[in-house]
Amino acid sequence: MRPGMITAMTNTARDSIRRRILDGDTLFGAWADLASPLATEITGRAGYDWLIADLEHGAPTEADLLAVLLAAEASGAAAFVRPQSGERLRIGRALDLGAAGIMVPRLDTAAQAAEAVTFLRYPPDGVRGVALRTRGARLGTVGHDEVGTLNAGIVGIVQVESPSAVREADAIAAIDGVDVLFVGPADLSHSLGIPGQFGNATYLAALDTVLAACRRHGKAPGILLYDHASFGPHLDRGFRFVGVGSEGSFVAEGAKAALEVARAAARQL
Repeated sequence: MRPGMITAMTNTARDSIRRRILDGDTLFGAWADLASPLATEITGRAGYDWLIADLEHGAPTEADLLAVLLAAEASGAAAFVRPQSGERLRIGRALDLGAAGIMVPRLDTAAQAAEAVTFLRYPPDGVRGVALRTRGARLGTVGHDEVGTLNAGIVGIVQVESPSAVREADAIAAIDGVDVLFVGPADLSHSLGIPGQFGNATYLAALDTVLAACRRHGKAPGILLYDHASFGPHLDRGFRFVGVGSEGSFVAEGAKAALEVARAAARQL
């Protein structure tokens, strides 16, 4: 092995992202949802702290995942994955390809969250399958006696998208290895019976429940926001792990804004 090889492979945003989350830093990210490594790298180079390859609702599949993760890493952002589901093999595959952390969707109970967290780490801390020549294990440069160092850096993000998850927010936040409780506003508002009513008192009370649970247990509250006017109020409320849109939304907003300016100029002729 060449001197410095391990350092070169590990000196990335992934090495500090979990510490920054648990230290309470305010971190901004975006969804990588277009299955385009170029779009992901362009987005990350804007200065985002983290990007999430979205296999649940986005265009990427597992076949696209390696290229998207490489693009995110090249941009300087920490590269996370939201798999299609919280199954062990889905999570393990994303980690083996090099994800710095996993956002697990559609968990409704603390028991489900506790099980999902075991999929993030190698034994004895979890039940992740041991394959040390994968990208996620630094391509064979880490020995069996050093596996704990890999476990320590993985970020666990649990989505809060249902009334049940809100009720169990405190128990979920208490789980070691759950680092972020991440609200999905669309799913949560729909499941509360108030679709898209993000100013509704019931919805806001649910947010406050999640925020309080995170404060009690030293975890980061997260949320995805598309409305730029909502950034300040949610930061004031206490959210610290904030998604500010997706590649798709950035393309749509940029295309619309440019065309509106061009048409306004044409009307002045």
